Amino acid sequence: MSFIALSTVYAQKNDTQQIISKTKNNALVVPQIQVIPIKNTNTGQEYELYIELPENYAKNSSKKYPVLYYTDAGWHQEMLSGASEYLLEDVILVGISWQKNISEKLMKKFGKHASRFFDYSFWKGTKSNHFSIKFGQAENHLKFIRDDVMTYVEQNYRTDPNSKSYFGYSLSGAFGAYTLITQPDTFDNYILGSPLSKRLVSYLAEINSKRATNKSAENKKLHANVYMAYGSLEKDTEEPAREFFNLFKNRTDIRLSKQHEIIEGNHQTAFPRIAIESVAWLASMMTHISTDSNEISFWDIPHLNKAFISTTPEDRKDGIVADTLSVSNKDKKAILNLSKELFDNKHGNYDALLISHKNKLVFESYYKKGRINVPHGQASATKGYTSLIIGRAIQMGYLSMEDLDKPLISFLKDVDPSKFTKGVEKITLHKALTMQGGLNIDREKWKEFEKDSVRLKGQGLVQTLLEQSAPITLESQIYLYGNFNPIMVMTVIDAVVPGTAEDFIKKELLDKLGIHKYNWPNHINGLPHAGSRVKFLSRDMIKLGNLVLNKGKLNGEQLISEEYLAKATSGIVKPTQDWMPKDYRYGYFWYQTLVKVGNKNYDVRFAWGGGGQRVIVVEELDLTIVISGHDRDDTLMKQISEVVIPAFVKK
Repeated sequence: MSFIALSTVYAQKNDTQQIISKTKNNALVVPQIQVIPIKNTNTGQEYELYIELPENYAKNSSKKYPVLYYTDAGWHQEMLSGASEYLLEDVILVGISWQKNISEKLMKKFGKHASRFFDYSFWKGTKSNHFSIKFGQAENHLKFIRDDVMTYVEQNYRTDPNSKSYFGYSLSGAFGAYTLITQPDTFDNYILGSPLSKRLVSYLAEINSKRATNKSAENKKLHANVYMAYGSLEKDTEEPAREFFNLFKNRTDIRLSKQHEIIEGNHQTAFPRIAIESVAWLASMMTHISTDSNEISFWDIPHLNKAFISTTPEDRKDGIVADTLSVSNKDKKAILNLSKELFDNKHGNYDALLISHKNKLVFESYYKKGRINVPHGQASATKGYTSLIIGRAIQMGYLSMEDLDKPLISFLKDVDPSKFTKGVEKITLHKALTMQGGLNIDREKWKEFEKDSVRLKGQGLVQTLLEQSAPITLESQIYLYGNFNPIMVMTVIDAVVPGTAEDFIKKELLDKLGIHKYNWPNHINGLPHAGSRVKFLSRDMIKLGNLVLNKGKLNGEQLISEEYLAKATSGIVKPTQDWMPKDYRYGYFWYQTLVKVGNKNYDVRFAWGGGGQRVIVVEELDLTIVISGHDRDDTLMKQISEVVIPAFVKK
C-alpha cells in the first residue's frame, strides 16, 4: 500500500453519483489509494472517503476483499495502512473523514475535527454547554455510514459481504460501541480502542434498554467479534468494559466473541500499540491458521469472516497423507454446498468438517471458531478415546479380554472393600464401559465430596463412589449415561499399566499417532479426565478415526487389540435417552448405527461429544469423517448421512 498527500485528490466517476459531492475537478486516481468526496444524502454534510486498495486488486478481477472501515481518518490512516500492510491479508481500507463543510465558527474554535463531537456522540448536550455543539448525532452519522458510505463502497468495489470491520479510538471508539448496541449487523468485527467511561456506559445502558427488538435478527442470531483495549495508565477502565459487555448478556439477537486487553501507556501513548495489536487480532479472522499464542477462552475465539474450504488439503508434515477429493461432480458440488450452508449457519454452529478416504485426507474445512492449528474441545468424544486406551492396554498384555468380565475392584489394590455398598462386585469393566455400572449417587451430596481433593486422590475417588452409592443390583445396572463410569475405567488403567495413566496415554497412543499439540487435563483425582475436557486438533481426530478404520493397526503395528476394538465399536446396548435416535446403539464408549444409501445399509461407528464432536468411521467405504462444533442441538449427522457418506458409495 502507498501513501499520498490526501488533500490533492478528488473523486472518481462512479455509478452512485447522487451521493457524491459535486465538484468541477476531474477525479485523480492514484494506484492503491483514492480520496472520494461523499455527501450525507439526508443532511447535506460533506465528507471524504480515503480508500486504499490492495496492490493486487486490479490483477485479481474475480476476488472479493474484506473491508476495514475507520473513522477519524485524518488521524488513523497512516497507522492502519502500515499495520495492515504487514499484518493483514489483502484488505480494502476505507477511512471516513470529519465533516468538510463545517461552519467557520466551529472550525476556528475546535479545528478540522469539530464534527467528531456531534457525529460520534449519542448523548444530548444541555443548552448551557459552552461548546455550542449539537451533541447526539450518532444515529444520523451511523445512518450515513450504512446508507451512503457502505452503499458506495459495495457498489464500486469487490467487497466480501461476510468481512466488514470497524476501527475507532477514543470518541470514535465510543461511536463503535454505540453501533454495536444499536445496529450490530453493521459490521462483523469491532475494534474499540479506549472507548468508554462509566458515564458513557450509562448512556449506552439506557439506549440498550429502550431499543426495539429485532425479531428477524432473533430468528437468525447475529455474531460479532469485539476487540476492546485501554492504556494501562488510564483510570477506571475495567469496570466500564465489564458493564458494557454485561449489556449483551440478556440480548437474544446477538452473541459476542470478545477480547479485552490492557496495553502499556496512557490514552495517547497506548494508541499505536492498540492499533497494531488490534489489526493483528483482526488478521486472526481472515485465516484458518492462528498466529495468536495467547490462551483465551474458547467462547472468546473470534469467528472466521470467511470459511476455509479445500478439496486438496495441504501437506503439513504432521503424519497426515493429503490427496484430492475424487467423487462425482454432483457429489462434490453437494459437499461444497453443505460447506457453504455450514458457514451460513443453516445447520447450527460447527467449526470443522474433514473427510479422509482410504487413509488420505481429501477434504478439509473450517468455520466460525475452527482453526487448523488450535485444539478443539472434544466433550464426551473423550470417552471414545479412553476406550482406545483400554484396547492398547489389552494389546500390550496389561489386561485381557477375559478381564472385561471381572469385578472392577479386583484391579484396585488401594481401596478398602469393607466400606463398600452392597453389590459392588457386580460392576465389571464391561458394565462400566457400557454405562451399566449401576451407581446411584446423591448429586447434591457428591458436590460436597468434590471439594475434598485429598479424599478423592487416586483410587480414593472410586472408594468414595462405591461407599456413597446405593446398593448395586441387577435392576440398577441399566444403561445410564454419565461420567462416573469413565472415571472408574481410567482408575483401572492407571492401576494396571506401568508408570501412570498420563504417561501411558502419551507414550503408547498419542506419541505413536504423532499427536503432540493437545490438552488432556487431569481430573480432581489426579488422573487424566476420562469423560470430557480433552482438546485435539481436527486433523488429529482424523488419525484416531483412521486407527479404528484400520482395525487398530498403525503402519503395520497392531496398536489396539483388534478383538477388543470390534467389540468396543459394536452395538452392545440401546441408549435410553429420549432425545437419542432410536437406531443408535452403544458399545464401549463408542456409538454404532446403520446409514441407508439406496437399498444398502452401511455400518457407521463413531465417538460422539456434545456440541457436535464426532469421529465417524465407515469401514466398508474406507471413510473417516470428523466434525467439531459448539452447537446445542447438534443435528449435522443428518447431512453427513444424506450428503457426505453417499458421495463415496460406488454408483
